Amino acid sequence: MDCDAEEQLVRLRLAQLDEVEDVMVDVGRRMVVVTHSCDPSSVKIALDELNLDTTQLETADVSPSWTPLDTAHERKIFTVALLINALFFVVEFAAGVVSQSMGLVADSVDMLADASVYALSLIAVGRARLHKMRLAAGSGYLQLILAIVGLVEVIRRFLTGESLPDATTMITVSLLALVANTATLIILRRAKNPEAHFQASWIFTANDIKANSLVILSAVIVIITNNAAADLIAGAIIFIIVANGARRILRLARP
Repeated sequence: MDCDAEEQLVRLRLAQLDEVEDVMVDVGRRMVVVTHSCDPSSVKIALDELNLDTTQLETADVSPSWTPLDTAHERKIFTVALLINALFFVVEFAAGVVSQSMGLVADSVDMLADASVYALSLIAVGRARLHKMRLAAGSGYLQLILAIVGLVEVIRRFLTGESLPDATTMITVSLLALVANTATLIILRRAKNPEAHFQASWIFTANDIKANSLVILSAVIVIITNNAAADLIAGAIIFIIVANGARRILRLARP
């Protein structure tokens, strides 16, 4: 797995198997550890449907080696993460519109995508699979629509050659978002929970930091070149990532 969208796809697909009890993901080693009570071939078939070149390495009887967090504490962690991402969706979107930066607008949509992941994680605490699938579908449609609208606007600005975005605002707001994402990472890491939704949320936030850095880099290039192209390219890249992730999530969220 190479990106947060693929991690979420794995999580959603395995959630459709009632016998799956827990999923742990090691993105760096491209490994997924699934705790289940079904035939291992069922898990393999489910993962094969994602076309991620899946190979079954090992099957063994195991017993839990960790203690789950208290439900109330777990909800508190994800609520804080959700609020941070929802807040910065609003902040970055408003700043992007005012500063005419498509990079900031795209990054705000990425923040919205993460907010939906944290909402999914909240629902995952003691809730049924159907609730998770419905929320996944709703957030997928919203992300896809916003990404398509954003891409259309990027193309329009490329063709019309509009004025330069405010690079100072881009850098300032992206740095604030970077701090917020770092704080979210710290909160998630302190939880030390190997469950799938914790692992996925950590990865999504880590990827957000890369998007923040891309917007900052594009702002620096705008200042150096006195051209808006870097901002538009950054926006397009982020919108495409969000749209592709939303498309694949919607495919899995179908009943």
